[in-house]
Amino acid sequence: MRLCAWYLYGEKHRGYALNPVANFHLQNGSVLWRINWMGDTSPRGIGASCGMMVNYRYFLEETASNRALYLGSKQIRASEQVLALVSQFQQSSKL
Repeated sequence: MRLCAWYLYGEKHRGYALNPVANFHLQNGSVLWRINWMGDTSPRGIGASCGMMVNYRYFLEETASNRALYLGSKQIRASEQVLALVSQFQQSSKL
């Protein structure tokens, strides 16, 4: 889960999220909200994402500012759960 959080939050292509689905939602003003362990246990889900599923949350009153933040300064809004996983990954990573 820590690696997944880092992949979605920290891995970038030209400053934007490397994952195309994450990039889509973030460009539309969402927040990287939750990572669900074994959220998709279908054969395709296991093969594509080791069963992990991600939730993006849209706060309508913040969508425009989140979008501007992401597109302008390439900053990703994320929940405390995701940020905690990113922090744990950074502490244990040799990157």
